[in-house]
Amino acid sequence: MISAGQFAAFTALTFLMIVVPGPSVLFTISRALTVGRRDALLTVVGNAGGVYLQVVAVAFGLGVVIERSVAAFTVIKLVGAGYLMYLGIQAIRHRRRLVEAFGDGGSAVPGRTLRVLRDGFVVGFANPKSIVFLAAVLPQFVNHGAGGVSGQILLLGTVLPAIAAFTDTAWALAAGAARTWLSRIPRGLELVGGTSGLVMVGLGATLAVTGRD
Repeated sequence: MISAGQFAAFTALTFLMIVVPGPSVLFTISRALTVGRRDALLTVVGNAGGVYLQVVAVAFGLGVVIERSVAAFTVIKLVGAGYLMYLGIQAIRHRRRLVEAFGDGGSAVPGRTLRVLRDGFVVGFANPKSIVFLAAVLPQFVNHGAGGVSGQILLLGTVLPAIAAFTDTAWALAAGAARTWLSRIPRGLELVGGTSGLVMVGLGATLAVTGRD
């Protein structure tokens, strides 16, 4: 079905797309700084699931609708942007809880697993960068003459969330280590919480005005 050359070429192009930090990277870093390494890693898992749902959409024709329909693209984009801004506002409002969490035990209080996974999933699925990439680029690496187009897309599509999960995990671990170091600075975590919240709000606002180009 898919030749080794096709797979390698798509993998290389996907890596080049991912290596430029986008919404998922900034979101992962912000989450690691505000809610800790554990929740950031769960966010990475949820984000990868959301991105792969985009792959499924492309495989069954919904990607074309999203790519060509301004309304469909805008709705998905605004949902993600609004959710990011909501999470950012929550981080700003509760920034003092970071200090409290580190005050007694030196470790963060974990959030509910399903809620954290959901946060990452929503942001991953509504990421306009990956939507446009998958809808416009992924079908070009499919061998239409071999048949099983949907299956080829589903297989090739595993590359994007896999690479994204690997790189995002590295970002999450690095940001989590920085968070631990900042906890030793008076009011350091409170400042980080507020700043990370502002980053998420700004990221959401940026996504809201992002076009499909």
